[in-house]
Amino acid sequence: MKFIPHEYQKYTIEYIKSHPVAAAFLDCGLGKTVISLSALKDLIDAGEVKKALVIAPLRVARDVWPAEVEKWQHLKGLKISVILGTPKQREAALQADAQIYVINRDNLSWLVSQKWTIYMFDTVVLDELSSFKNMRAARTRAAYRLCREAKRVIGLTGTPASNGLMDLWAEYAVMDGGAHLGNHLNSYQLKYFNPVFGYQGKIVDWKPREGSEEKIYEAISDMTISMKAMDHLQMPEKVVSDYVVRLDAKEKSLYEKLTAEMTLNLKGGEITAKNAMALGTKLIQMSNGIVYGIDGTPVHIHDHKLEALEDLLEAANGKPVLVVYNYRHDLMRIEAMLRDKGIRFAALDSKESIRAWNRGELSVGLINPQSAGHGLNLQEGGSQIVWYSLPWSLENYTQTNARLWRQGQKEKTVVIQHILTEGTIDEKIRAVLGKKDKTQTALIDAVKAELKN
Repeated sequence: MKFIPHEYQKYTIEYIKSHPVAAAFLDCGLGKTVISLSALKDLIDAGEVKKALVIAPLRVARDVWPAEVEKWQHLKGLKISVILGTPKQREAALQADAQIYVINRDNLSWLVSQKWTIYMFDTVVLDELSSFKNMRAARTRAAYRLCREAKRVIGLTGTPASNGLMDLWAEYAVMDGGAHLGNHLNSYQLKYFNPVFGYQGKIVDWKPREGSEEKIYEAISDMTISMKAMDHLQMPEKVVSDYVVRLDAKEKSLYEKLTAEMTLNLKGGEITAKNAMALGTKLIQMSNGIVYGIDGTPVHIHDHKLEALEDLLEAANGKPVLVVYNYRHDLMRIEAMLRDKGIRFAALDSKESIRAWNRGELSVGLINPQSAGHGLNLQEGGSQIVWYSLPWSLENYTQTNARLWRQGQKEKTVVIQHILTEGTIDEKIRAVLGKKDKTQTALIDAVKAELKN
């Protein structure tokens, strides 16, 4: 296929080529993979890049980057090697004659442990830069070491600060070694934030000081480009709605008892939450209808969400629906219902299942936002998403929706529906996702690229 870049794509390609360290905040659907590959191809042809390493989520590394090289005519000369599989397979991929090497994040520590590989790559591409927001994580430390030896670093993401501006420090430190936001998290905190004190004077949070957001944006502006899809694409209409289900009196009483006492004794087993975080997880499970007991056995509470999903699939009248689940027991219940109804479905966790979805062979595709929320192109297979349960993560939420609401979507409208249990933690998660979005939007707006005519 011939690549005819939009003006914003031309602009971003040139920006990456002219900035040795570049952070490209490209909203979902803007084509960040083909943009990056086009820039790398030009730099390789010019002799400025010899070997580039792309670090991406597993399925994106395995499926998306190689597919993009094959898809576009101007990229046909690129040699790409995917570093996945067993240690022997990964070693063979490293030894392969290629210009671009692609590895998943979980294999980064292994790659760095080879030692000589640290000096192998003159360019590092961090696909989903937001995955490196914790400097204590092994993957982040490994990426930091690789970037320090590289001449060029490219950071790509659509959600740079999904949980607030504190995320940015590690992301930028990995790319530039601390040149823009400082070498230490503590210094960054003290410069731009005020501590929030809790019980016994312990710091429980950090809040941006007045005017600090603008100062942070200014500090990173010379290496950052940001674009929103709505500014540059004729995006399909997005319709978002809630399908509300209700607990009966007995079920509501159980929910309230678990909330108040953090423990329940049921016929199926004992339910106990050790702390607030564990309680939140149990309450999400209970709102879905199944909750794990202390021995790991799933205990049945209700079927309201499962029945609601049946209604929504019936209303879809044969049109493909992407169903998002968060827990294994939810997946098992959904799959059992789909089999019973004779509905064609598959979990979208392999090349074969993704291709089947995009070819229109499935009525239902099942995905988990943590494993399939980034990078996959699913827009050819359908235009409807149903969230069986919502995640806490704004990043996972927006990235998963962007699998269908993106460039290349054939339908004029994408429908996103949330199944929510009334009077439960579902409603709070829905509100939190909206609250976090304000910080994310502010960041992207602040460093938005100005395109010339």
